[in-house]
Amino acid sequence: MKLRVGVIAALFAASLCARGESELSETQRNTIAFESLSRLQNVDLKANPQLEEAVYRLLQKVHGTDKFLEIVKQFHLKDCDPGLLELAIKAPSSETGVEATRLVVAHKNFTLLQRKLESSDTKTACATAEALGDATEKDAVPLLLPIALDARRETTLRRACIRALARTSEGATALLELAKKGTLAEDLRFTASTELNSVHWANIKAEAAKVLPLPLARGSQQLPPTVELLKMKTDSADGENVFFRAQPGCSACHALHGKGGQVGPDLSEIGTKLAKEAIVEAILEPSAGISVGYETYSLDLKSGDEAYGLLISDTADNIAIKDTKGIVTHHKKTEVLNKRKLKTSIMPTGLQQGMTAQEFADLVAFLSGLKKQ
Repeated sequence: MKLRVGVIAALFAASLCARGESELSETQRNTIAFESLSRLQNVDLKANPQLEEAVYRLLQKVHGTDKFLEIVKQFHLKDCDPGLLELAIKAPSSETGVEATRLVVAHKNFTLLQRKLESSDTKTACATAEALGDATEKDAVPLLLPIALDARRETTLRRACIRALARTSEGATALLELAKKGTLAEDLRFTASTELNSVHWANIKAEAAKVLPLPLARGSQQLPPTVELLKMKTDSADGENVFFRAQPGCSACHALHGKGGQVGPDLSEIGTKLAKEAIVEAILEPSAGISVGYETYSLDLKSGDEAYGLLISDTADNIAIKDTKGIVTHHKKTEVLNKRKLKTSIMPTGLQQGMTAQEFADLVAFLSGLKKQ
């Protein structure tokens, strides 16, 4: 009898959603329907076609909300994975996102997950990788690893896959094996290093310290992992002093509010564009994310010389290159044997060696505070 009453209540609530009685708002109708359905336990929807219809009608109403996940869980629905993954992509690190991702993995819907990881929308693909990492599902390793190793994919996505892989012992072990074999791409080594040196598995962490050691600061002091570096107490004023100091020489290439060099991007609003973690990566691994318009080129000249720097202009007759000191040189195309776009940034690596760990943390704090006014 209780079951029958519950079914009738659910159907009545669902009918309110459909008819749209004027005395109740859409939200109120959905709430009534949801509360009615939540009282039903261990119900076989296939044996109750009217209830099944009501449940799926309500799912459409609460699509994209936490209630969608709760209904899917309550009735053990296995055909709602696209909606679950949408929830996960919207908030990968939330409790809802993690639980939604785990359900999709539990349903073995790897085709859907792979399709999202291979999406032409990098933001969607990265969020999917993040969701799989936060869900700490070992079954995600075969999905993430091929993308991380695919040099044709965007570096941002490949790094997101590396971070996700490091969240499981199976994924972390796979990354270590790649590093040992020397097959881990150079532009991924820093991300792998900082992630694997932060894991809680003692054996993996110890191995990472040998195979993928963290960068060294001034005086051969090892920098802490990024997560620890960002927890340090910092002084932005000291960070500003570091920025304009001869070493590491940031201001020689970058300008702040009209003061500084003109080689690299203006950093006056860098804190609006990049999160602290991304600023750390940009300093330690400059070639991992080169800004559009700041790609490095190399010209082989007939004289036997080489021109290296940023491409300022490329006309029918002339190529202009700006070198690391901001000096622009013009070369007639008749003098150029070959023009190559490089994968390395004009910004040098190893700049952290001109700072202590504390100074590095202060610099990051200063840069992250440079926001658009």
